[in-house]
Amino acid sequence: MGLGGVLMQNRQVVAYASRQLKVHEKNYPTHDLELTAVVYTLKIWRHYLYGSKFEVFSDHKSLKYLFDQKELNMRQRRWLEYLKDFDFQLSYHPGKANVVADALSRKTLHMSALMVKELELIEQFRDLSLVSELTSDGVRLGMLKLTNNILEEIKNGQKEDLELVDRVTLVNQGKGADFRLDENNVLMFRDRVCVPDVLELKRQILDEGHISSLSIHSGATKMYQDLKRLFWWPGMKKEIAEFVYACLVCQKSKIEHQRPSGLMQPLFVPEWKWDSISMDFVGALPKTSKGFDSIWVIVDRLTKSAHFVPIKTGTEPAYEVRIAPTYKHIIRPSPIRYEILSRN
Repeated sequence: MGLGGVLMQNRQVVAYASRQLKVHEKNYPTHDLELTAVVYTLKIWRHYLYGSKFEVFSDHKSLKYLFDQKELNMRQRRWLEYLKDFDFQLSYHPGKANVVADALSRKTLHMSALMVKELELIEQFRDLSLVSELTSDGVRLGMLKLTNNILEEIKNGQKEDLELVDRVTLVNQGKGADFRLDENNVLMFRDRVCVPDVLELKRQILDEGHISSLSIHSGATKMYQDLKRLFWWPGMKKEIAEFVYACLVCQKSKIEHQRPSGLMQPLFVPEWKWDSISMDFVGALPKTSKGFDSIWVIVDRLTKSAHFVPIKTGTEPAYEVRIAPTYKHIIRPSPIRYEILSRN
């Protein structure tokens, strides 16, 4: 339910006004509701009506005798004080003739139903990808349907994937569980297309879901949520995350959401030589006559003294295994505790 009014001059509409009833107004009696509509319109158009003589028409006949009533409630008395600021005459207008104002108050349910129907039609047109063109005779609707051969490639790939072939066999035996075959004999998992273990097919789907102009490099979670509505394969979430993290554009452009690591702190100054050492490896060198192709560099942080140890990559034990004995027997024979700094 609501209130409605029309401001007219010389039988021409100047303005419309309408609103829904407030919660407390729904408890008003009919007489007070009709009076509420009059007060509402006078408050809105006060700048038009104040100081002018005008006539108010209402389809509630008892309002004609408003100013002659002897017993008024507090609400009516308050409104009557406000109405006395205006110079107007309150007249009765039959409901059948009051169609202009009633269109704003009595047709709300009808209009709401039409709006709901309109939204449903709009959604149906959107799903059909209809294109409309307004002409002098009416509206023309057209539809352009684009097809892609990826489903055909997936269907052919499913025939070569041994795991999916076994799934199809179970489906034909009635043991498919969440797997089924659609009308095109494409294997589905919970209404999602089962993608075979074909690198080219997966790459095509991942590229379309991440690099295409419509996907605009979405994150791993967003991309997974979008693709899992249509496709399924084992380890899908992990592969999508690895694909997104390997995207060079995302690495260059996207903001880091991790907490800053903080400022770099200087290393402490050692109190004695060879108490603390730094080390690194120089590799990919030409092989010597004895087969050495890398150099193990060890530097004392206090005196900057350096030791260079030739090593062989691939044939020698792991670097970490050789650190302790080399440091103990070559650099510092004493058993005092020491510290090693390395990038690796």
